[in-house]
Amino acid sequence: MKTVRRVTWMALLTALTVAGLAPVGRADDAADPTGTWKWTMTRNDQTREVTLKLKLEGDKLTGMISGRNNQETAIEDAKYKDGEVSFTVTREFNGQKLVVKYQGKVSGDAIKGKTMREGQTESRDWEAKREKTVKS
Repeated sequence: MKTVRRVTWMALLTALTVAGLAPVGRADDAADPTGTWKWTMTRNDQTREVTLKLKLEGDKLTGMISGRNNQETAIEDAKYKDGEVSFTVTREFNGQKLVVKYQGKVSGDAIKGKTMREGQTESRDWEAKREKTVKS
């Protein structure tokens, strides 16, 4: 009988110890936006693929986005908080600046959100999928 009690207590203590060491999820542990994200966009009957590369280090979000001719542009004013990303992309065409603001919610391997050109009131939806990384 003593052995059974001793084994039971040992099992209980082991279970409590393991449970105490297990990481506990917090509400602010949202998905990490780090990775390569892709989506297609259509404008003026032309469809093209967009690639966004994001990197989160601590609370600093940085990245690059593809443009025409696959030219990459650094994102600006990038933020990530509570599962939401936001950033601005500034490009120059024919001597004029084009500023587009992006915002989106990260959910697993997807970002859904809106884009808006500076000076316009109409927004567009965007939905990106994270590329799977191949481990060697």
